[in-house]
Amino acid sequence: MPRSSRFIAVVVFLAASLCAGPLFAVSVNSQEQAQAQRWAAAKFSGKLAAVSSGNYLSVEGRGSIQKNSHDGRPLRISSTQYERGLYADGAQTITVHLTAPARSLEAIVGLDGFSDGCAFTSGKYAFSVLAGGKTVLAEKVVEVVTPGVPVQANLNGAREFTLQSGKDIPEGWCGQAVWANARVTLENGQSLWLDELPIGPAESWTADLPFSFVYGGKPSRELLPHWTRKSSQRSLDAQRTEYTTSFTDPTTGLVVRWVGVEYNDYPVVEWTVYFENTGSKDTPILEDLRAIDTRFERAAGTEYTLHHFRGSPAGPVDYEPFETRLTPRTQKHIATSGGRPTDASLCYFNLDLDDQGVIVALGWPGQWAADFNRDEARGLQVRAGQELTHFKLLPGENVRTPLVALLFWDGDWLRGQNIWRKWMLAHNVPMQEGKPVTPKLAASSALWLGEMTRATEANQKLFLQRYHDEKIQLDYWWMDAGWYVSNGTWSNTGTWEVDPKRLPNGFRPIDDYAHSLGVQPIVWFEFERVTKDSWLWKQHPDWLLQAGVQERHGQRLLNLGNPEVVNWIVTYLDKFIREQDIDVYRIDFNIEPLPFWRETDAPDRQGITENKYVTGFLTYLDELKKRHPKIVIDTCASGGRRNDLETLRRALPMHRSDYSYEPVGQQNITYGMSFWIPYYGSPNNSREDYVFRSAWGPQVNLGWNVQRTDLDYEWMRRGIAQWRSVAANYLGDYYPLTAYDSSDSSWMAWQFDQPEAGEGMVQAFRRTNSPFDNAQLQLRGLDAGARYEVKNIDTGSTQLLSGKELMKPGLRISLPEKTSTAVLTYRRAGN
Repeated sequence: MPRSSRFIAVVVFLAASLCAGPLFAVSVNSQEQAQAQRWAAAKFSGKLAAVSSGNYLSVEGRGSIQKNSHDGRPLRISSTQYERGLYADGAQTITVHLTAPARSLEAIVGLDGFSDGCAFTSGKYAFSVLAGGKTVLAEKVVEVVTPGVPVQANLNGAREFTLQSGKDIPEGWCGQAVWANARVTLENGQSLWLDELPIGPAESWTADLPFSFVYGGKPSRELLPHWTRKSSQRSLDAQRTEYTTSFTDPTTGLVVRWVGVEYNDYPVVEWTVYFENTGSKDTPILEDLRAIDTRFERAAGTEYTLHHFRGSPAGPVDYEPFETRLTPRTQKHIATSGGRPTDASLCYFNLDLDDQGVIVALGWPGQWAADFNRDEARGLQVRAGQELTHFKLLPGENVRTPLVALLFWDGDWLRGQNIWRKWMLAHNVPMQEGKPVTPKLAASSALWLGEMTRATEANQKLFLQRYHDEKIQLDYWWMDAGWYVSNGTWSNTGTWEVDPKRLPNGFRPIDDYAHSLGVQPIVWFEFERVTKDSWLWKQHPDWLLQAGVQERHGQRLLNLGNPEVVNWIVTYLDKFIREQDIDVYRIDFNIEPLPFWRETDAPDRQGITENKYVTGFLTYLDELKKRHPKIVIDTCASGGRRNDLETLRRALPMHRSDYSYEPVGQQNITYGMSFWIPYYGSPNNSREDYVFRSAWGPQVNLGWNVQRTDLDYEWMRRGIAQWRSVAANYLGDYYPLTAYDSSDSSWMAWQFDQPEAGEGMVQAFRRTNSPFDNAQLQLRGLDAGARYEVKNIDTGSTQLLSGKELMKPGLRISLPEKTSTAVLTYRRAGN
């Protein structure tokens, strides 16, 4: 087969469709910040600011617009391709709205003719331009098979003009009109490309509250206008303003407190709703609490695409991305399963309207559900919250909703994701000893000692010393499950006493030794799952929740909704951390809590146990952090099943999935998880480039048996050095360079970019059954006018390419061998 035929044309095409839109480094723009500010003003303060529409396009009647492409393929007229322009997808009238007078319009008009309905016809189209009620471009009739026709129209200072491309031609009409290279020149000399104008106009937000509930059988929209309302605001810091609005029912004493935060440096608003019974009697039933219940409205010519993701149920497609087109009357229901928030699905969503959108995220370490309901017009109702709520509140009792965060973006949806990543790193990802998080290298003996069931002080020190002797500098030493008194299996939890037979001196000698080598110790806990005959099972059955199936398996759930339990955990950990001098507290959660919560609740208290449990969980993490400001918390729940926003504000997911080691699955996980969670770790015990690099990320957790002296330590040192040389890039902007594909017959590639530093990296994998030996990958976020030194970290070879070349046609990567990988770094020349 000729070499050219083995080139991955499909990769280039898919990468181009992923990268449609402006190619520039990501930073918040004024339009995005203004959108968030208008939302905050309307919702928190009731101020309905007028919206300045600016320059925009609108579509009248049927049809819509596509920019710079036709259904994901290059824009063209007949057989000629164009880099930019408008494709009128059945739209016969496109109006251009300007804020300044225009001098002229230039374009190339014609028909695409791609579909069967047009390609083999003698279809014709009539193109014209109207301005000020007059025809400023007389009709140009173009046939399907003919080249594009250059046109120019004198706009005579018009601020609004209309592109007409749909007058019926009797001889075979074809509705695939293209206005290629369409550009308007203003009277002040400024040029505007029509494909860069948003589709609008922008809609102003209403003052309707963005949450809802039902109380005593009546919806909140009917009740709250008649309750006593008080509002206040305060500055939390230089970047955040907090708004508090309370509503008090004069009859029952129920107080609804809505606490919102507006960010001044990111286009983000967030809120949580709290309910408290201040009366002397039980309240009526409070139900159907929806932390978000609000309407979004699209502009003409656009449609909603919902980007949503699989959770982490421990499989090779954990964090898989999905797209759902929300056409009129579409209803989409998404929920987690089992009570852990990122088990079946992630609680992060991106509503994409082609050139703008909004991210909706939930913080709720429990059972949530979300509904996206599209009406017949332009509206989309988004409702989400704790899945089941139907309870009365006792006197003095309080509950809360999930945290909701909205992030507004312009451009394309990948740009929105990168603004999200920046916001996560700036305001959410926990600091490490007061400093921003940095890449870490961890190691553990767990694979060779039955987790920690055969661990001793001697063998833990031996592992540490061997890594040190082989000049592999660790950041963390990971002491996992099984160090406590048990029946010999790590899953026998509930007696939180260091086993005196195996570790008679506790962890302190190991921790001191680790610290002497510049290594911080991690210690594993799983308080919530309690097994039969453990200390908690025997001594505090009153602290434990029961569920039928799990009871037969000898497992119960420690009730974090009990303040006495929370106090016991915090007090125990406070002492343990001080005495043992540990640096990282690792949480695991290997049981589904939902049956325990649901089976505990009475008919008039459905959802109350879960609500209190979630609140208790967050309270104990906050109190622990208060007592130990330098402690790092690692969140794990059978892998990545508790990675909601509230948890990730307190903990780092150092073990991203219980699906480990298999390379294709690891590549899939990195691809999907990186959209939302900028810091994560994964286990790695391979000594082969393809497998080892498949699990690279901000944190690598080694599982090598360094007790052996016959391993290839030279390779191991080289592999770690290569990872460290690129690891900082994982905290930059993220761009997938190929489509998501879970098969072993494809390529998968991505880019991590640090625009401020002018550098980044590309990782590419040719999988086992891929027939293609090279790919051309279109990078993003670069300076088109700059030159970049591109280096292959394996061969050391370098090439100097412009940012424009790297973005289009793209970076060519050759991998002659199947099951192979390449890592290339780039750095802006002159840095």
